[in-house]
Amino acid sequence: MARYDVIIIGGAIVGSSIAYYLREEGFSGSIALIERDPQFTYSSTTLSCASIRQQFSIPENIRLSQFTLALFRRLEQEFGTGADIGFREGGYLILAGENGLPILQQNHAAQMAEGADILLENAAALEKRFSWISTEGVSAGAYGRSGEGWFDAHAMLMLFRKALREKNVDFITHAVTGIEREGDRVVAVTLDNGDRLEGGTIFNAAGPSAGKVAAMAGLVLPVEPRKRSVFIFVAHDKFADMPLMVDPSGIYVRPEGSVYITGGAENEEGEGPADPKDFDPDWSLFEETIWPVLATRVPAFEAIKATRAWAGHYDYNTLDQNAVIGPHPEVQNFVFANGFSGHGLQQAPAVGKALAEFLVHGAYRTIDCSAFGYGRVTENRPFRELNVI
Repeated sequence: MARYDVIIIGGAIVGSSIAYYLREEGFSGSIALIERDPQFTYSSTTLSCASIRQQFSIPENIRLSQFTLALFRRLEQEFGTGADIGFREGGYLILAGENGLPILQQNHAAQMAEGADILLENAAALEKRFSWISTEGVSAGAYGRSGEGWFDAHAMLMLFRKALREKNVDFITHAVTGIEREGDRVVAVTLDNGDRLEGGTIFNAAGPSAGKVAAMAGLVLPVEPRKRSVFIFVAHDKFADMPLMVDPSGIYVRPEGSVYITGGAENEEGEGPADPKDFDPDWSLFEETIWPVLATRVPAFEAIKATRAWAGHYDYNTLDQNAVIGPHPEVQNFVFANGFSGHGLQQAPAVGKALAEFLVHGAYRTIDCSAFGYGRVTENRPFRELNVI
């Protein structure tokens, strides 16, 4: 048996960020970072499309991503000479039809209030800006001229993991199979090899498995895995000025070197949790849904060829598709960092910083994450993010 001051369940980008910033905030206690998949083969972190944006509807979400953007701009200062994640500041272009225009305008107002460099343009202006686009059915689009783009998720994760090797953090390669609780405290976790680890504070950073981890402690968390398929295709035409474009249908596309990445065709209505072992992409989505939309929006994409695909799992918050951050109100040494619903990678450093501050100093300092607290789950009070991609 071993005892740790902090046990973090989940060692991908969220868990690693928490461990990193705990040390940065001066936490000197012992830390165990538990990860069952040390190659991160099925991690939401490494299977994501690795993008960052400021185009959210909620100011708190904008602030979380702005923290990470600032980190991207000083990677070498933070992690040392040569630190690089291949960040390409290509922007986002989020399109809206007539029905979606009021929400797009409302979101844009929130983004501008937070200082984001987002331009709202009508269909005619978009066609003038982007020669390749068809604005059929489009009323306007919000274009991030700076501060948005995509990067290498694995490289980002490895920066944090490498830094942790010099910060006296124990990496434990096992799955958590149980959590012991005594009244209003969690006291230990058990592992699949039979080991028992006592803990002072336990962080749930288990991604799509977070709901099951919370249940081990006798707590309810409305987070479950949802499968998302991503497709790579080639096209004859290359558009160097193409941002990550989101069609009013929810389908997105962006360039990736000489190819393109696309997805977003899943229908959430009636959708249930994914089989935790199902990582097979749904090719029918590309043929039946994505391709026709792409051909309409970018006429040059009438002739394209899909080359490969992958599937990953969102840690989907069924309450409001927004993160749950902070301690449980009754079991206060069990802390949530879950339910990001597709934007966890870009917000993980900010959440790690916030939770480290909360543990070390007793309060949020850099970014107030109180609005993401667990209380809304108990009260069935959604804090809904309208711009989920």
